[in-house]
Amino acid sequence: MTDATGGVSGALNFRDVGGLPARDGVTRSGVLFRSGNLARLDDVGRRTLRELGLRRVIDLRADDEVALEPSLVDGLGLETMRVPLFLGSAASFFEKDVDLDDFYRAMLDEAADRVVEVVRGVLADQPVLVHCTVGKDRTGVTVGLTLAAAGVDEDAVVADYARTEALLPPQRNARVLRYLRSRHPEARFLEELATKSPAAAMRTLLDDLRSRYGAPVEFLRAHGLGDDEIRELTAVLIRGS
Repeated sequence: MTDATGGVSGALNFRDVGGLPARDGVTRSGVLFRSGNLARLDDVGRRTLRELGLRRVIDLRADDEVALEPSLVDGLGLETMRVPLFLGSAASFFEKDVDLDDFYRAMLDEAADRVVEVVRGVLADQPVLVHCTVGKDRTGVTVGLTLAAAGVDEDAVVADYARTEALLPPQRNARVLRYLRSRHPEARFLEELATKSPAAAMRTLLDDLRSRYGAPVEFLRAHGLGDDEIRELTAVLIRGS
């Protein structure tokens, strides 16, 4: 199955979000997973995904990312649901040189309907894996809002998001930063965008949604998620105490 850290061989930043404290219990294990891309899965990793019983993968990457690093999941019997979250390219945020707070707010403002589509994808079939390229930003935001909508304690939502930073290998970070710095030598927020997931960024996002909508779940409701779907999400993800 998964290794001691919950990872899958060849999949960056893979983990189960089970066991998080929630209003009426804890999140179920073996239902919702999150990760970076699946382009480097090896035989051990593919076997692990099969053993986990995954039924659906929700891929948040843009077309060019998928073409560059296609998922190695053929033969695993998975339904892949494509929900690209960027209206432009991932590179555009490095070019604009925005910090994580501005990045996340822009992403939600531009892709609110698609965030709701991801939540509905989680509802449609489980066990389900949500992933992007690194599993940090698009995955972190959508999984964070999904958990918040289900009633997971906000501190736990923030902690799960922040955990990513410790799961990104230093050698990967150094390689990515060298490449990006060669392309964007003057960017101030490059390292933050590429390698960081500070708790403060998720708290700022949740506070912003609370300020604008009344609560993070109200953002999803305002963009079409129904009360019945929110109740179903809680039933799917939360195991009562």
